[in-house]
Amino acid sequence: MKKEPIIELSHVTKIYGEYEKSVIALNDVSLKIFPKEFIAVTGPSGSGKSTLLHCMGLLDRPTEGKIFIEGRDVSRISGKDIAVLRGKKIGFVFQSHNLIPRLTVIENVILPGLIAGRKRVELEKKAIELLREVGIEHRAKHRGAHLSGGEQQRVAIARALINDPIIVLADEPTGALDTESSKEIMDLLEEMNKNRGVTVVFVSHDPEIARYGRRRIELVDGSVTYDGVNR
Repeated sequence: MKKEPIIELSHVTKIYGEYEKSVIALNDVSLKIFPKEFIAVTGPSGSGKSTLLHCMGLLDRPTEGKIFIEGRDVSRISGKDIAVLRGKKIGFVFQSHNLIPRLTVIENVILPGLIAGRKRVELEKKAIELLREVGIEHRAKHRGAHLSGGEQQRVAIARALINDPIIVLADEPTGALDTESSKEIMDLLEEMNKNRGVTVVFVSHDPEIARYGRRRIELVDGSVTYDGVNR
């Protein structure tokens, strides 16, 4: 039985600005992302890597082309519908963990679930389970400001998984970490991909980190120049 893509980009172009000041961030990009894939997105600075993730994650709309989530064209749906879809289907991990300093670890993890309208008791139980998986259950009641960079990123991964997304998009998830912490975070994402079956697409400028991907998509000047087995 043929696998259907969970995310598909069809001839997507993204242009910022107008007229002579316009910048083409993505240029006629067509891609299919399938269940359980572990994908590295590489390319030089300014090649469109982050824009690609933002379009996949519905954080940005394409100027031209279409985006499909599980077969549904979401390119022009309302902002409210996009927010609901994003909350249910997509988890995000950024270079900056974006934890809310005044909240505890567990409060940060459950926040996307509360926004989605789920019950707090159910979410806290799920959050403890996730924090255990990422090796930071003992920090559940601590505030984010008291954690190391690697610990904060572990919390961010748990938060990304709280709504059982079909895909996690990670934009330079190790960019602010030392070598040891970077390896731990990538091992963790790989483990989540294998054990939970969640699709992971991550951006990295670091060749050592990019090697984690089983498939690699390379961008140059907004265009896909390679898409295949990571070599």
